[in-house]
Amino acid sequence: MEGNTLLAIFVLLAATVLLVPLAKWAGLGTILGYLAAGVLIGPYGLSLVSDSEVVRNVSEFGIVMMLFLIGLEVDGSELWRMRHKVLGLGLTQMLATSAAIAGVFWLIGFAWPAAVVVGLALAMSSTAIAMQSVAQRSITRTDTGRASLAILLVQDVAVIPILASIPILASMAITPVGVLGEDVLEAVENPVDWWLALVLVGAFVAALVGSRYIIRPLMRWVAMTKVPEAFTAFALALVIGAALVTESFGLSPALGAFLGGVLLADSEYRHELESNIEPFKGLLLGLFFISVGMSIAFGVVLQNPLLVSALVLALIGIKMAVLFVLASFFRMHVAERLLLAVLLSQAGEFAFVVLQFARTAGNLSGPEVELLTVVVALSMAVTPLLIFLFDRLWAPRLHTAKREGEGSALQGVDSQGKIIVLGYGRFGQIVTRLLRAQGYEMTLIDDDAAQIELVRRFGVKVFYGDGARLDMLRAAGVAEARMIVIAVAGGDRILEIAALIRRHFPHIIIAARAVDRSHAHDLMALGVEVFERETFRSAIRLGERALVALGQSEANAARVAEAFKRHDEKMLFDSYAVRHDQAAYIGFVRRSTEMLDAVMKADRLGAPPAADEPGADADIDNPPKSASD
Repeated sequence: MEGNTLLAIFVLLAATVLLVPLAKWAGLGTILGYLAAGVLIGPYGLSLVSDSEVVRNVSEFGIVMMLFLIGLEVDGSELWRMRHKVLGLGLTQMLATSAAIAGVFWLIGFAWPAAVVVGLALAMSSTAIAMQSVAQRSITRTDTGRASLAILLVQDVAVIPILASIPILASMAITPVGVLGEDVLEAVENPVDWWLALVLVGAFVAALVGSRYIIRPLMRWVAMTKVPEAFTAFALALVIGAALVTESFGLSPALGAFLGGVLLADSEYRHELESNIEPFKGLLLGLFFISVGMSIAFGVVLQNPLLVSALVLALIGIKMAVLFVLASFFRMHVAERLLLAVLLSQAGEFAFVVLQFARTAGNLSGPEVELLTVVVALSMAVTPLLIFLFDRLWAPRLHTAKREGEGSALQGVDSQGKIIVLGYGRFGQIVTRLLRAQGYEMTLIDDDAAQIELVRRFGVKVFYGDGARLDMLRAAGVAEARMIVIAVAGGDRILEIAALIRRHFPHIIIAARAVDRSHAHDLMALGVEVFERETFRSAIRLGERALVALGQSEANAARVAEAFKRHDEKMLFDSYAVRHDQAAYIGFVRRSTEMLDAVMKADRLGAPPAADEPGADADIDNPPKSASD
């Protein structure tokens, strides 16, 4: 199979299809399935894929795409809200864990610059493993979820200065102390050796400026073309282009991908981009983990089983201890502290990047990198087992199991919850203003680029996207939402979206805009209980004001309008049962119209208001003016 890239990719995909679902079914998690697939087809398994160049290319592209997706999540406002956890927990964890791990490796014989590199590499945790576990447990909004996100954000951003510091540490390792000062002076005199630091700073500044003055106009133009695949092409072009630029400066292409993600993080079109790349996002991450499994040198494990086991246990123990102690300063429940420690106890995917880069720079030797790669991979493989033990053994003893009818510390969410509004036209704006005034977290989505640009001038953030797409809804966080408000135009489109949500997310409350009476019946058939006919209340209000203008008192006009509204809404539900029988429906409408006219006439002539008497509502209904209101 040497040199046959297509055949190698086919084997990778086939192994994924066979082993990942099996691991998921066995309760071991998808990541272990990917690792097992890599071991099976790799050089230490069946040797179906032995081309190291293919493995390297797959691994690097997976890392580049992963950094791009992380860049999309770097939002300044979110970081500011989490600043205490980011600085107090995330930064402290990174420094403390790095120092502890570096000390261990220095004691076992590593030179101090190499030990520092190893400490920095192993201090990072796996974003893929931790955040996937957080999402699956629906604890994103708990203390554990927020703390995990804060720590991972710091670790993800720390990759950039870590990569930049490796050549400096390498020079310290190979340079005698007596001439170190001379080399520093020479580096200062020769700008070619240190100007890349300025490039890093300039790149971040350019990313912040470009996110507002370059990306938004380009994305607005792409949105107006109404070509969904153009978003995917734009995202990939930006990722690859940014990676090529940083690579041309001698920097990691992953750095360019991260900056490309930052450029899009503040864009109204972020969710649309995420939904477009979602179909192959998981596959790319899976291929990366397969390459990790292929890179496990089992020969190293067999030659040094005690050393490998000791290093894995030491790594997990140090990280769990540091995380548990730091979390206690934030007054987290003991169960949440332990869960946080378990979720982030492994080494991360970026450790492979740092270790390989350190090998190229001369910080670490080939055998040392092979040993550390095995330690990283095994620590990742152990995490699902630790989570299993936490759920089965530790959590019950800590009395954190969810009680009947109430949320637990591990599974609770905000009492208010998130609301997604699809359609930010006149109808959606009124609903949004009312709900937001009550403190609800709102995510606004519209597919009209011109409307998005208009409301942005008033300080309202609306994301671009098609609410009828399942991947778009998932990118917007529908799984964590409490309610979805469907305020888009078009009766058929509203029904399509309602059916999609009810089918895939039956637990979510749907509040929908109904076009008319028959459309309201269609929504009721889908199980939508919260709806409002778009012109019904405004028409009644106009009629009420018309009565006042014609000489009636405001009190009488309001009473008549309220009676009309009450009877019409009751008739809407009563007529639901015969909506498909045209003859029965027409007869029902005629009888209701005649009865309502009689009641209103009697009321106008001063007769007893039968419509307001107890029990009158059971016989008198306000009929529709037509089948379509």
